[in-house]
Amino acid sequence: MSKLTVTNLNKTYPNGVKALDNVSFEIENGLFGLLGPNGAGKSSLMRTLATLQEADSGAATLDDIDILNQPAKLRKVLGYLPQEFGVYPKINSEQLLNHLALLKGITKKSERKELVKYLLNKVNLYDKRKKSVKGFSGGMKQRVGIAQALIGNPKLIIVDEPTAGLDPGERNRFYNLLADVGKNVIVILSTHIVDDVRELCTNMAIMDQGQIVYYGAPQDAINQLDGRVYQKLVSRDELAGYANTYSIISNKMVGGQPLIHILSETHPDNGFEPVKPDLEDVFFSKTNTSHTLV
Repeated sequence: MSKLTVTNLNKTYPNGVKALDNVSFEIENGLFGLLGPNGAGKSSLMRTLATLQEADSGAATLDDIDILNQPAKLRKVLGYLPQEFGVYPKINSEQLLNHLALLKGITKKSERKELVKYLLNKVNLYDKRKKSVKGFSGGMKQRVGIAQALIGNPKLIIVDEPTAGLDPGERNRFYNLLADVGKNVIVILSTHIVDDVRELCTNMAIMDQGQIVYYGAPQDAINQLDGRVYQKLVSRDELAGYANTYSIISNKMVGGQPLIHILSETHPDNGFEPVKPDLEDVFFSKTNTSHTLV
C-alpha cells in the first residue's frame, strides 16, 4: 500500500497567477478524484507531482521518495497520461508501446514483447495492434495512453482530463479500465467533469483558485447539502432577479427554460421544491462557477 502526501504546496507563475495556494492532502491506493473548473490549478498540481515543473515551496512525498527533490527517482514509479496524449503518426500501437517500454528502461526484447502483449490485452486493443494509432478514435487513443502509463509497474498514475471529447460508450469503457487499474496503485484523476468522479472515486478533492475547498468522500460532501438544496423552473427574464434574491448554485436549461438550484437553510417557498443534492450541486456550491447566467 503506497501513500502520497502533499503538504503546503505553493506555485505562483511569473504573470502573478497563484496556481497553487497551500495545497495539502494525503491519499493511498485507489482512485482519487481531483475536481475543479478550468483554471482552478488542477493541471498545475498534476504537473508538479509529475515533476514537469517545480513548486515555489511545500513538500510532496510518495512513500520514501521526496518528489520535489528526487524527480528522477519518482519518474521510475510514475505513470502519466496528459490531457493531450500525442502519438507518432505512422506507427501502430504495438510499435508505440514497444518504443516507450524501451525508453523506460526495459531493454530485453523478449520481456518487452510479453509486456506489450499483456498491456494491449488489458486495454482491449490486442486485435488492433497492427493498425496505425493515428487512425484510432479518441477513446482508443486514451486506452493506449493508459497502457503506456502502466509500463514499469508504477506506484502512482496521474491522469489529466482523460474523458474530455469521448462519447458515452468510450467513456464507460475508460471508466472500467481506470477502476481496474486503481485496485493496486494510486490513481489521481484530474477532471472538470463531475460524472468522472461520481462514477469512479471513493475519495476526492475540489480545487478552486489554487486552493483545496473540499477534501473527503463524494457521498460525505453530498450529505452536507442534504435538506438545503431547492429547485425551480423560471423564465430567462426572471433569472437575474432570482440571482439577486437567492444563493443560486447552478442553473441549466430544461425544455428551453432555466432550472435553478439554490442553497437555503430553510424552505424558500415561492414555488421552490426540495431536491436531493448530487455531486454537481456540491461542485457548484464549492466553486465560483455557479452564478453564470444562461
